[in-house]
Amino acid sequence: MTGRIPMTRTGYEGLEAELRRLKAEERPQIVKEIEIARAHGDLSENAEFHAAKERQAQIEGRVRQLEDRLARAQVIDPSGQSCAQVRFGLTVDLEDAETGERVTYTILGEEEADAANGRISVSSPVARALLGKETGDSVTVRVPKGTREFEILGIRND
Repeated sequence: MTGRIPMTRTGYEGLEAELRRLKAEERPQIVKEIEIARAHGDLSENAEFHAAKERQAQIEGRVRQLEDRLARAQVIDPSGQSCAQVRFGLTVDLEDAETGERVTYTILGEEEADAANGRISVSSPVARALLGKETGDSVTVRVPKGTREFEILGIRND
């Protein structure tokens, strides 16, 4: 992949911390587990060895993924942004036109997203529909359950 990956400073630092932990703690630990399992003898029937090797592969895959994401990171500081339009890093208050339900979303990078806590990925359908819109605008969003229409009640920088 060659594209830039938008994220906040907090998101970037979180990825760095995870990478450091994997390299400093998880890697050495799994090497020890493999050595212990190898000492038990016949590797063809050694479930501990195979489980440890599988875990090692998972760790190495995540290390490569984190290194790639950090190398392509575009750190965006939302603190100085205008709240006139929906942008990356800002929080948006919405009202569902059909149900009247109010929801709040903060638009962040993929690694920072947690929809259950109101943090959605900038690449999600809802975020893509909201970007560039202003308070008072209505947006129609295609979601897995069909189509939803939202009115933007407010945009803020939390």
